[in-house]
Amino acid sequence: MATISDSPNIRISPKSKAVLRELAEAQGTSMQAVLDAAIAHYQQETFLDEVNAAFARLKSDPAAWQAELAERAVLEGSLMDGIDPE
Repeated sequence: MATISDSPNIRISPKSKAVLRELAEAQGTSMQAVLDAAIAHYQQETFLDEVNAAFARLKSDPAAWQAELAERAVLEGSLMDGIDPE
């Protein structure tokens, strides 16, 4: 059974390493910072893709979508509570 190592070292292709180096140099930052940002961006993009897919599934069910719209209509009124923002 393979185990996940705690070592931060990973292997990437020479092409990816060259691109990573170029991006780091162009941005005046470290390769690690560029890689961290790229991973965070990919994670956010993946999350949003999953959200969009979930909404597509919801919209494909007319009864569920109407229930969603009805709930939104109820909640929308809660913003008109007369309280001024600070």
